Amino acid sequence: MAQTFLHTMFGPRSRALQEAAGSRASYARMEADAGAADILTAREIAFIEARDSFYMASVSEDGWPYVQHRGGPPGFLHSIGDNRIGFADFTGNRQYLSAANLAADDRVALFLMDYPNRRRLKLIGHARSSDAPEDMAPLLAPHYAAVPERAFVIDIVGFDWNCPQHITPRFTEADIARATQPLLQELARLRARVAELEELKT
Repeated sequence: MAQTFLHTMFGPRSRALQEAAGSRASYARMEADAGAADILTAREIAFIEARDSFYMASVSEDGWPYVQHRGGPPGFLHSIGDNRIGFADFTGNRQYLSAANLAADDRVALFLMDYPNRRRLKLIGHARSSDAPEDMAPLLAPHYAAVPERAFVIDIVGFDWNCPQHITPRFTEADIARATQPLLQELARLRARVAELEELKT
């Protein structure tokens, strides 16, 4: 099922616009070098399984694109083998837009962001939802409080790494805590030393 991101996403109109913009030759070389299929490697899997959120696009029955943010504990989206990834669909607002869209058209696109390191991975594939125990079991997050309703299983067709241009670095509380911990420890040490010196004076 895997193809390549470029071969799947580049159509005649996008190629024509590339030609008009003068970028077609460069992208043609990329397509020629892309190989037979995009297969998830250890690099992509490690990136995927480190995420605690991502964006997933699907298409409604009327052709409208819909983008949904998905979140969970780090690793809630992970590889389940054979160029396949999955995640537990936790109980939310019960609009069921993504689930409904997939019943009509199983194609999805995912954006996975690493803001601190200014990296992003785009994935395209065919998705299905399932409440079968064999699909749910490998995707459960036992220490996460949210209730899983179903599993989403995605067979990856292609992927593309993007350049860091225009990605603004953003940091979580955990990122900031890790970065400032050495400074706070040094501050505590200095305060303790100052207190010792004050005692000596008295």
